[in-house]
Amino acid sequence: MVDVLIRTTDGVVPTYAHSGDAGADLSTTENFIIEPGCRYLVKTGISIALPNGYAAFVHPRSGLALKNGITVLNAPGTIDASYRGEIMVCLLNTDKDSPKEFKKGERIAQLVIQKVENANFVEVEELPGSLRGDSGFGSTGL
Repeated sequence: MVDVLIRTTDGVVPTYAHSGDAGADLSTTENFIIEPGCRYLVKTGISIALPNGYAAFVHPRSGLALKNGITVLNAPGTIDASYRGEIMVCLLNTDKDSPKEFKKGERIAQLVIQKVENANFVEVEELPGSLRGDSGFGSTGL
């Protein structure tokens, strides 16, 4: 377990719904409505400080996706260890007919904290071979 420093400005500290959950729930600080096919940048009222070697990722909530067609537009949104601003979540209403109303304090997304590695990119003339080779997207079948 890693300590993540958090500052709130009218926000709700993220919480894990169950022991062993990967994602902690993020909540909104405002009431708003997302119309069908529209997006909305949601304030969470929280800022975090991650240790070097960690990043946070904002994921959609499966219940909102299934029941309302609400997803995180750039899922997963990446929060680098050096970022200190407010975490905001760009939600998208994929439903063609129904708007979705949110109330202050309602859960909107999940925050996943992960260890990450920085890469040393080494330019070469040719890459080593592999079983897959250079076969593209969907090459292993659907």
